[in-house]
Amino acid sequence: MKDDRQLTGKRGEQEACRYLESLGHTIVERNWRHSHKEVDIISVSGGNILHIVEVKSKTEPVAAQPELSVNGKKMQNLAAAARGYLRSAGRIYLPKDLEVVFDVVSVVFSDHGTRVEYFPQAYIPAYV
Repeated sequence: MKDDRQLTGKRGEQEACRYLESLGHTIVERNWRHSHKEVDIISVSGGNILHIVEVKSKTEPVAAQPELSVNGKKMQNLAAAARGYLRSAGRIYLPKDLEVVFDVVSVVFSDHGTRVEYFPQAYIPAYV
């Protein structure tokens, strides 16, 4: 059985997908793996923008906002996974003038509802 943290993460990813779709994103992949690295959501918007999305979810009370937990190591891992994605399945159906951006979605669950915050182009890796 999954623990509370895993369930919160899965719920957060679902909320993030719903939110991104409301902005016009098409969800291409969820929980895509390359080696031991994982991308929570891969989406496309505007026809040629590929979004590599890290989702961070917490349940109140929170000591720090979820998006602050995306550290340098996590960014490196996401960039490596994005390279793997572009070398594999992504090449089949993605446009040649593709722009790759790295986003973060923060989801906080509370008794008062769910708060979703989107941070487009939250960081730029050294290389992709």
